[in-house]
Order: sequence, then C-alpha cells, then structure tokens
Amino acid sequence: MKQGRIIKVSGPLVVADGMEAARMYDVVRVGQRGLIGEVIELRGDRASIQVYEETGGMGPGEVVVTTGQPLSVELGPGLMRSIYDGIQRPLDVIKDMSGDYIARGVEVPGLDRQAKWEFEPRVQVGQQVVAGDVIGVVQETTLVEHRIMVPPGVSGEVIEIRQATATVEEVVCRVRDGERIHDLTLMQRWPVRVGRPYANKMGPELPLVTGQRVIDAFFPIAKGGTACIPGPFGSGKTVVQHQLSKWADAEIIVFVGCGERGNEMTDVLLEFPHLEDPRTGQPLMDRTVLVANTSNMPVAAREASVYSGITIAEYFRDMGYDVALMADSTSRWAEALREMSGRLEEMPGEEGYPAYLGSRAADFYERAGRVISLGSDRRGGSLSVVGAVSPPGGDLSEPVTQATLRIVKVFWGLDDKLADRRHFPAINWLRSYSLYLDRIDGWLRQNVGQDWPEMRAEAMRILQKEDELQEIVRLVGVDALSREDRMTLETAKSVREDFLHQNAFDEIDTYTSLAKQRRMLGLILEFHHRAGEALANGASLDRLLALEVRDEIARAKSIPEGQPEGFDAIAGRIRDQVAAASAG
Repeated sequence: MKQGRIIKVSGPLVVADGMEAARMYDVVRVGQRGLIGEVIELRGDRASIQVYEETGGMGPGEVVVTTGQPLSVELGPGLMRSIYDGIQRPLDVIKDMSGDYIARGVEVPGLDRQAKWEFEPRVQVGQQVVAGDVIGVVQETTLVEHRIMVPPGVSGEVIEIRQATATVEEVVCRVRDGERIHDLTLMQRWPVRVGRPYANKMGPELPLVTGQRVIDAFFPIAKGGTACIPGPFGSGKTVVQHQLSKWADAEIIVFVGCGERGNEMTDVLLEFPHLEDPRTGQPLMDRTVLVANTSNMPVAAREASVYSGITIAEYFRDMGYDVALMADSTSRWAEALREMSGRLEEMPGEEGYPAYLGSRAADFYERAGRVISLGSDRRGGSLSVVGAVSPPGGDLSEPVTQATLRIVKVFWGLDDKLADRRHFPAINWLRSYSLYLDRIDGWLRQNVGQDWPEMRAEAMRILQKEDELQEIVRLVGVDALSREDRMTLETAKSVREDFLHQNAFDEIDTYTSLAKQRRMLGLILEFHHRAGEALANGASLDRLLALEVRDEIARAKSIPEGQPEGFDAIAGRIRDQVAAASAG
C-alpha cells in the first residue's frame, strides 16, 4: 500500500500529497486512527479526500494509506433485519463495541462473519453456469429466500458444489473457466457508485400498488418507477414513506434515512422492528434493510448512504424480487454535496449547489427500473425509488426539487394547508402528477375495470371544476351558483373527504385494494350522475343533499376488504332514494 501525508484539513475534507498511486473514488485510511475516506479529486500527486468520520484533532503530517479499492458494500445473507450507517457498518455491532456513540476509526464488516447459514444447492457438478445464475439458496428470514448468484464476470463449469452450513466467507461452489478456477462464497462485494448489470430493461407497465387511494387512483407509480415527495416540515413525508414501506406490493424494502433529524430517525428505528408485515403477520424487518445516517453524523457519509442503499436494493432486484427504496431525504444529500463542493472551492451553481447537482441526482434515480436479470433463467425484478425532498419553506422552485422533478416521473406534492386541515395524505391533487398513467392503463383496465381510467378522469375533472367554482364562491357567495354547480361542489367534497382522505392509523382504512377503490369511487360518481339527472328533471337540490344514503357513502371506507355486497347494497339505496326524491 502506498502512503501519503496530510497537508490540509478542512472539516470533512482532507488534502494529502504523495498520492500518485491513488485513483478517483479509492477508499483510503486517514490519520493515526485510520479514518475511512474516499478520494474525490486528484491533481498530480495531491488528492482531496472526503472523510466519513469526524476529523477533529487531525493535523498535517499524518499518514494517508490508499487501499486501491473503491467504496464497496458486502452483499449476502445477513442483510435483512440489519441497520447500517452510511458506509454499511452495522450500528448494533458498533453499539456493543463502543457504546451509544460511534467511535472514530472503528472497522466492522457489513456482514456477520460468525453467522452460519444453511446453503441448499440448485446446480449440479458438470453444469454450465453464467453470471447471474442461482447456484443455491439460503432461507435468510421467514419472508426472504436469499438466492446465491454467480457474480458478474464469472462463468464456466461447476466442478464442486456442496450442501453446507457455512459462513459468508466459506467456499460453497467452484467454477472452472478454462484454466481459471473461481471460488464462490455466499457473499459478493460491489462498488456503490457503479450500477449492477442486467440483461435487459423493460417498460414500466405494471403498477406498484400501495393501498393509498390518492396515489393508486390519481398518481400511481409503476414498478421500477421513480417518485418524488416534496413538502414542507410537518406535511407528512415520513408517514407517507412508512405507509409505502408497509403496504406497497414490493417484496423487499430498503429505507435510507439520509441526513434526517436524529430524533425522527430514532422513531423509525424504534418503530420498524415492531411493525408486522400485514400480508404474512411476520415482522416487517424480516424483509427490510435500514440505512441510518442522521443529520448529526458526518456530512460526507450522507452521499455514500444513498449509494449504499441503492446498491443493496439492486442486489435483491437481481434475485428477481420487486424492491422499493425510500430515501428520506435527498435534500440533505444535496446539502452534503454543496458543503463538499464549497470546501473543494468549486464554482457554485444556483443557491450554492454544485453545477453537477442535476447529473448526480440523475445517476441515483436512473438506477431504478424493471429489468431482466443476468442469468440463463431470465428472471424479472424491479427497483422502484421514492425520494423525499425537504425544500426550505416549502419552496418548490429551489434547485434540489427542480433537479429531481426533471428526472422522476411521479410528483406527489405535499401541501401544508391540507396538513393543517388534518387531511392526510396531504398530497395536493391539483399540483401532483404521474407520467405512468398511459403506460399502466392497459393493466388497470384488465385487472381493475374497463371503466377505471374514465372514472379516475371524471373524478379529477370534478376536483378541478371545484377549484374554479371556489373562486366564484369567494367573490359572490355560493348562492350565485347554479344548482348543477352546487351539486359539483358537493360531489368534489365527497371525493376529497370520503375517498382521498385516508387514516393511516385505522385498521381498515390504512390500506385499500384497487377493487375496493373502484367501488368507493363508483358510489360517489353513481350518486353524482343520478342526482344530476334528477336535478335536470326538476328535483330539489336540498332534498337530494339531505338523503341518508350520502352518509352511507361517507362510511363506505369502513367496509372490510372482500365484502362487495356492502357496496352493492349502498348502490341500490342510491337508486331508490334518488328516485324517491325525484318523484316527491
């Protein structure tokens, strides 16, 4: 290993000379304590290094040693249920070693070297394998079968495979490629800044069903898609991501707490281990990986944390799983970029952010996708990315939000005014959008209902019409509206309060299947159509609005899943009561 010497320390930035052997993004050991750092700029034999630990007390003259390897994560059994810091050090192990605070220079492997795993082979001696083929499985948790794959760049003939109880470092398979023999263990290493390879990328034509009505009905995200949740403080970004983690039909969840407040991240770390997976009744952590890098932890590790998280997510995608990654929040990650850029004395862009902010954000989000993995079985997997953005003061014109919106296809704009009115999820239906609607409409027509896209479009038109009518109401009062327009206002109110408003803490209302969503929205539109016809025939608006069935429509969200007869009964009463009001 080649050694250099520190000549400058500026917070998390360390400059060293004598580093002619170093390369961009090499991991280095800095100072007497051997702090972990990464080369981010090279000028001749002088290297600028971002250090992932506190540099207090470090001074010029101390040694810097390059490892010659890029920042990488360990991928193998033991990832599930783990809670890591930004550079994949397990926080529970560090706590046992150094107490409640992370000691500087502590080095802990990402995967437990002592844990034993039951390896079941899936190939035989003499079989030809290629990169991505599954050579065996490990039942990592009750919910996750960990598929041990041939690493990228390896192929050949299996000359040895054994059923064994092995650690992640023990050889379980040998593959001969010509004169070369590859020893395969349960573990791989992969550089975090390099996307894992795949055979083919597919179109985003399947929805990621979340059970959240405002998302699934109006602004859906596709499997392998990207979404952004910007919103001011207190508008519910974290709760939305928790709901997605719990209910989205993804098989693996990777939650990256990137620069969020320590107390808020503590709530996540305390809550997640006690959550149940609603589909199986098992602990949600059995299919979850947490990466925690709070605002009081070293700033440079924020950047690494999002790359560590998405590399782990890609690994499970390659196994053939549907994976969802939650990043909370990318604003803190961008602030880390800004701080390091400032210390490097680079030319600042808008609001001090580096000029390459947009390209770095694109590098991250573009690693999402629905793919055919490497391997002869051509299994499919997906990686969906949902990033929270915390614009200062809720200003959506600031650079991080704008750079993100240029990349992602779904925008769930949170509104503090809705949050103040206790309307959750506080997603503003007039500002939000999804660019996946046209791609997934075919699937929705086939699996939800042929009329579902039209129902959704009509409900959105009613909400937009309400916004226009509210301007008139504010100027001259509701009495100036026609009876039809007043009916539109009442229907819009029903869509907002009876359909879009959803209680995350109610046992029934917390999740709504697509079939139930269609029936709920169908009741609201059924009443709107029949009441409109009755008004055209001279019925009294006040009598229509006083019908008891309107309360039943409002309570329809409490009908349990799998009971369509409850909705059919309400639909029948809509027909009967509106007809009676028309006749009277």
